[in-house]
Amino acid sequence: MSYKLVCGDVLQFQETLKHMRNLDDSIIYALNISLPTESIKARTSSNPERNCQELFEKLKTGYAERDKVIKECIQVSADQVKLLKKQREEDMNDSNIEKKFKTEQRKLRVLKQEQGVEDIVKDRTFKAFNERCRQFYAKDSF
Repeated sequence: MSYKLVCGDVLQFQETLKHMRNLDDSIIYALNISLPTESIKARTSSNPERNCQELFEKLKTGYAERDKVIKECIQVSADQVKLLKKQREEDMNDSNIEKKFKTEQRKLRVLKQEQGVEDIVKDRTFKAFNERCRQFYAKDSF
């Protein structure tokens, strides 16, 4: 799936990532469902090992998809910056090109910052996952 349509608009890009981070944002809820309390466990047939493994796989898939979107958008924007820089060097008096160049540079910075946000989200989610699932499904990281 190509996300180039989202890459053109920073707000759309951030909205797409927000939507893709739903599981991370509700990790405590997902863990509570996957690992019921002792009293609930006694009344149901819950398999915490399988539940933790399935949750881990969902998280891992989500990270791969988001990583792809972020990297693809950074590449699209970086290519656009290079193109605009070349155009700007060819015609130094065109204020329209200069404006587009500056706008694209700002967009590229925002896209790169999103990589840092992604690392924070992953760390927070893994910490919560590891605290609750480590006895059932041990993994070093995502």
